[in-house]
This record gives sequence, C-alpha cells and structure tokens, in this order.
Amino acid sequence: MTETTTATDVAADQALKARHRTMWGLGDYPDVAARLIAELGPRLVTATGISPGERVIDVAAGTGNVAVPAALAGADVVASDLTPELFVAGREFAARHGVAMRWEEGDAEALPYDDDTFDVATSCVGIMFAPHHQQAADEIVRVVRPGGRIGIISWTPAGFVGDLFKTMKPYAPPPPPGAQPPPLWGDEEHVRTLLGDRVTDVEARTQTVRVSSFGSPEAFRTYWKVTYGPTIVAYRNVADDAERTAALDADIAGVAARHDRGDGSMDWEYLLLTARVV
Repeated sequence: MTETTTATDVAADQALKARHRTMWGLGDYPDVAARLIAELGPRLVTATGISPGERVIDVAAGTGNVAVPAALAGADVVASDLTPELFVAGREFAARHGVAMRWEEGDAEALPYDDDTFDVATSCVGIMFAPHHQQAADEIVRVVRPGGRIGIISWTPAGFVGDLFKTMKPYAPPPPPGAQPPPLWGDEEHVRTLLGDRVTDVEARTQTVRVSSFGSPEAFRTYWKVTYGPTIVAYRNVADDAERTAALDADIAGVAARHDRGDGSMDWEYLLLTARVV
C-alpha cells in the first residue's frame, strides 16, 4: 500500500510540474522580465552582497534577471529553472552583457545539487511559484553552505500582483491538494517560518517597482492576457464561456485601475528578504 501510494504521489507531482513547465513557456515571459521587472535582479544582487568568485545559484531563474547581474559581479553562476525553454532568451541576455554561466534545468523542490554546494542562493519572483513552499524552502537552504546567504524577492499578498492572483483565482483551474498560493512568499512571517532556525541575520523590507509601460488598465490587460503564463491559463479555462471571459477581462482591468497612480503607472509591491545559513 505504501509503495502504491508513493508511486501515485510521484506521478501526480510529475504531472503538476509538467503543467507548470508548460504554463511558464506560454506567452512571452522574457518580455515581461525585460520590460517590467529588469531592475529587480540588480537590486537582489546588491542586497545579497554577491562578490567575485562566489558560487551562486539562482533558483527559478527564468531568463536570468538575477543570474546575469550576478555574473557581471564576478560570481560563478548556475541559473536553474523548471522551464528550460526560457534559457534561449536568457543566453541571449547573457551574451549581450558578455558573461557566461551554466543554464541547468532544475525543480526548485528537488534541486539536483549536493548539500552546501553554493555560497549564495537567490530567487526573484521565482521560487514563490513552486507549489509546495516548505519543500522549496528546504531545498534552497540545503544547497547553501553554512555561513552562506539567501536572497529572495517575492510579490506580496497585498500588492498589485497578489491582488491580481486573488482576482484570477475563480477563473483558473483549481490548484491541486497541498499547493499553496504564491504570494504567501511575500509575507515575512510565512518565509521566516519556512526557513526556521536554519538561518540567522534575517532582514526583510517591503519595496516597490514602478511599472509605467501601459497608459490605461485596458492596455495592461491586453498585454498581460497574451504574455503571462498564469493569465493565459485562466483565459483558456473559461474560453468556452463568453460571460466569464468578459468578466475576467473586466476584473483584470479593475485590478490595474485600483493600483493606478493616476498617470497610468503602478507600483508593484514586493518583499526582499535576505538571511544567512547557520
């Protein structure tokens, strides 16, 4: 019975990860990363104090928003992500800046590296999307040596992206049992609990990134519904229901309107947390 249950659980987890990989390959996440949140990578590199010669892993690295700035700082970098399709844009990004790193497929909940391999582990709005938060936290701590550092940026529950995910939830496919909402990683107490007494010198601060690429809530919606994987999945889920599709259109524009600063720009709130591994 135990073997049967374990096999079933493994199969379900593999299917879930396959759906996640497909989701992040939809649309044009490289454009989202470059156009809207490029400045977050250098901020995280600075916050974690990455220096020449250090071994760094960027977990759920996407197209290298952190990995490339870390390499520019002189670090020996591994960019790890569940969706290697994103590495094409990442390699181009790295080439434009004249840096090299390793791009390696990896699940944030089961990183393929030995204990204590890295001096620094980072993740910028990446690890938060791993469905099982404790597993992902355990892994990011495990691969960092004692005395090494962890730096994580996550969208907050109360900020724009947290509001957007809450708004899209009724339209999206139901999450599998045990999966936790991504914006919980933007709650300081939640992350402190995940990391526990395995880290010290925890520093957390809430900051914002200014997004001003859209002149209206409707312009944001038009862009977001064709570029961002989770939004595309939500629209596909209601594609056969014209009323629900129209409601989703209105609700996404409504989120952008709520967070509009009055000039078409928005401040997207995130939590930046750093810690040292014991």
